[in-house]
Amino acid sequence: MKRYLAAFAMMSALVTPARAADSYATDSEFTVPVFEVTHLGFTTQHGRFNKTSGKVMIDFAAKTGSVDFTVYTESLDMGWGAWTKHLSDEGLFNVKKFPTMTFKSDKLIFDGNKVVAAEGQFTMIGVTKPLKVTVNGFQCGSNPVSKKPMCAGDVTATLKRSDFGLTKYIPAVSDEVKISVPVEAYKN
Repeated sequence: MKRYLAAFAMMSALVTPARAADSYATDSEFTVPVFEVTHLGFTTQHGRFNKTSGKVMIDFAAKTGSVDFTVYTESLDMGWGAWTKHLSDEGLFNVKKFPTMTFKSDKLIFDGNKVVAAEGQFTMIGVTKPLKVTVNGFQCGSNPVSKKPMCAGDVTATLKRSDFGLTKYIPAVSDEVKISVPVEAYKN
């Protein structure tokens, strides 16, 4: 019996344990997507979505990870009730038929220990297309207030809404949409 235990101990010492990815949940209070479009060729209009959820997996040793991020379209906020209602209607965000938008990625791009981009699939109004997002200012550490471990960064992307079938009012409202999302995520 001792021989079996000794053999098992030797084998266990030789096997390097697999390191699992760390799991993070986005903080919806501080992860608020903002977008901008040109309106009538005169001004840049800004909107936001006030409700999100997401999960990020990061394996720093293997330089891999994934993102599963959801935006709840009924939380659209243009800062003015009539403008918000208009953009929520059929032909635009159509929030009743399409209550969510999602970004799913299995490809995080690293520069050293920092995530600098992610490539994945973005789904809006039922259409899914590839989307690459840029991550600026990525860092991990302890939240100075809650002391919880977290990772954060500013995510940006530009897309053409016509690629997703959202063509109403082009060119009065620009086809190009700039997206910015400050992401704060806490380790599970």
